[in-house]
Amino acid sequence: MNVRTTVRDHTLGTATLLSVVALALVFAAALRVVPAEALPRAPSAVVEAIPHLNALICTVALATVILGVRAIREGDVDRHRKLMGATFGLFALFLVAYLYRVSLVGPTEFPATGLLETAYLAILGIHITLAIVCVPLVFYALLLAWSYPVSEIPRTNHRKVGKVAAPLWAISFALGVVVYLFVYVIA
Repeated sequence: MNVRTTVRDHTLGTATLLSVVALALVFAAALRVVPAEALPRAPSAVVEAIPHLNALICTVALATVILGVRAIREGDVDRHRKLMGATFGLFALFLVAYLYRVSLVGPTEFPATGLLETAYLAILGIHITLAIVCVPLVFYALLLAWSYPVSEIPRTNHRKVGKVAAPLWAISFALGVVVYLFVYVIA
């Protein structure tokens, strides 16, 4: 059985399955389904550094999305593939670090109140919503790109879905950095 062929034949189902698993892991971490004691404990300095590392990862991922979109607009398919693959790798790294930290210490509380808290919650809500919406779109677009030969991709929904997924993904990364700035710099 060829995995690419199976994915190509069941792209939507595969993207749906991966999305459900990824989102279930996020919600399980946020709800602390797995007891923190069951996880290996990194040194406190490592756990405390994760939000700062994740802000850097989001910043770099934002850049790679923008450069990836630019590359495809210029017709550089190979560069586009590499940049979007790098973006997905950065996203995966972010997600693993985020899930680990949230599983250990829970979601970070926002230390301010009033108008600042209202602005933070609005931005956080948009960021979370976009992140949830992006997951299946990104999986679907990436699976199409991975499972089809380059010459056949124009006959798929990759371009149509990518035109929606890429800007939403970029905005989600940007808002992730804004959320970080609210929690660790502004408040």
